[in-house]
Amino acid sequence: MSMMFVSMWCITGFSPADGETDLVSCRRWDDAKIPALSINGDFLIGGIFSFHPHTISENKTYTRRPLQIVQKCAPFQSIFRELTDLLPGITLGYQIHDSCSEVPMSIKVAFQFANGVDPFFNNTDSCSKSAAAAVPALVGESASTPSMSMTRMLGLFGIPQVSHFATCACLSDKRQYPAFFRTIPSDHHQAAALAKLVKHFGWTWIGAVRSDTDYGNYGMAAFLKAAQEEGICVEYSESYYRTDPRSKLERVANVIRRSTARVLVAFLHSGDMLFLWQELVRLPLPPLQLIGSEGWIIQSDIKRCIGCGGAIGFSIPRAVIPGFREYLLDLSPAQALKSPLLTEFWESSFSCSLKGSSGGARKCNGSEDIRALQNPYTDTSELRESNLVYKATYAIAHAIHGVICNDTQCDKSAKFTPWQVKKKKKY
Repeated sequence: MSMMFVSMWCITGFSPADGETDLVSCRRWDDAKIPALSINGDFLIGGIFSFHPHTISENKTYTRRPLQIVQKCAPFQSIFRELTDLLPGITLGYQIHDSCSEVPMSIKVAFQFANGVDPFFNNTDSCSKSAAAAVPALVGESASTPSMSMTRMLGLFGIPQVSHFATCACLSDKRQYPAFFRTIPSDHHQAAALAKLVKHFGWTWIGAVRSDTDYGNYGMAAFLKAAQEEGICVEYSESYYRTDPRSKLERVANVIRRSTARVLVAFLHSGDMLFLWQELVRLPLPPLQLIGSEGWIIQSDIKRCIGCGGAIGFSIPRAVIPGFREYLLDLSPAQALKSPLLTEFWESSFSCSLKGSSGGARKCNGSEDIRALQNPYTDTSELRESNLVYKATYAIAHAIHGVICNDTQCDKSAKFTPWQVKKKKKY
């Protein structure tokens, strides 16, 4: 329980009259983070996603991941319309936060979900009893490293976390991460499949590059082991991260250019792959056959890169979410104004200002037609990550049903703990 002290002060007063200790008052160190999207309900589900990258481009566009913010959230929101039969008489609400792709922000939100949002609480004789958790379960994070950091803390309080995109095989260790679940397969399977794919085409002399993150390091380690078992030889194995000094990126690019291997297996985040390829094509590059992990292989940014044509790999299957497109097209200016994220999306899509204060942009006049947009927000033919969010949300709703409902009805006034929800989750 000592972890709780990261997010609160525990102040003990002494009475000079009798020397006895006063009651303990626990106070937050910082203000609660305001959700990017939220709606009230009888019970709340948490959500945390990497909506924005480390550095937000001034040229905001919703044609590129990860700025397809609203579409990623929409399954989380739209599914709540479908729970009448599953949770009769119950209204589920949600709090969705943006981690900005930063681990410290993810951890801060995790503490907020664990502690609740009251600035003062637990005025008892000790801090050993914490406030009730703000949510019984949450969906997220979007990557392995922040998911690992969050679930180490959330697991202490039995709060289940269901990730839609954290693939590191390390997260399958239930001794370390007993409260972690996911709706995407572990990279253990992807690594083995990539090795078999390389062997299938008879490529036995390859190069390898990875993101210097838990995702890249664990994934590549599993691939190299599988490749060795398949009789594949690896000329080099390099790593880097997009915030590394440019000199390191240049060195990795030079290793690739000068190598004799003409097949490159890249276990990279999409942002890292984009940085690497931009560096590689600055100078003449020998023909390369790219083998990609799911982190970048189908991203639209990469598809447009010169020389990336012919890359192969495995991706998340496409899916259909009934009624999803209609839900997306139901967004109105009034609804957009209720959330900074939706406001950002609306203003960027239509090049206008909903509040009349966006740096010289014209004021939105109501003629904007979301159905006329031609971008990934309205294109529901490539629902991959969104479908995993949908599944994660539905899984939590089913677990809550198992706790508060019987064969005929659900108890709106039921008091339950995250531990009970965790026990109902089966993956």
